[in-house]
Amino acid sequence: MDIIKGKTWTFGENIDTDVIIPGRYLRTFNPQDLADHVLEGERPDFTKNVKKGDIIVADENFGCGSSREQAPVAIKTAGVDAIVAKSFARIFYRNAINIGLPVIVCDIQTKDGDIINIDLSKGILTNETTGESVTFEPFKEFMLDILEDNGLVNHYLKEKQ
Repeated sequence: MDIIKGKTWTFGENIDTDVIIPGRYLRTFNPQDLADHVLEGERPDFTKNVKKGDIIVADENFGCGSSREQAPVAIKTAGVDAIVAKSFARIFYRNAINIGLPVIVCDIQTKDGDIINIDLSKGILTNETTGESVTFEPFKEFMLDILEDNGLVNHYLKEKQ
């Protein structure tokens, strides 16, 4: 999982967990039910058009608000392979890594539909559509292991064997 490549969906700043998955949908524990409504208030076309492997690119403070664990679950289940943002709410960042969803702190300009390539171990993000490349803090080996194992619980269970 060191390399992620996908089509971008762009979002602004302060995308909070209530926008990611509104509270009225939290009566279910079914990840697919959550994914069916992810970001629908911000981008009504998102749930209908997001594809496996797509990447969210946002401005500052992505995932702010509550500690709602369902927010990254809904995004990942919808098919998003990574989120890139200028900054993340700390608890959202941790929740995302804990479920195996890469979150990259980085500032790069994209438009919807751009193709970007993310090298997690080298810390290089390239917008293949525009040719722009930027660097970010490379992921440490233990974080890559958690992502490779599809989350912290799976990683822990694997380590116990």
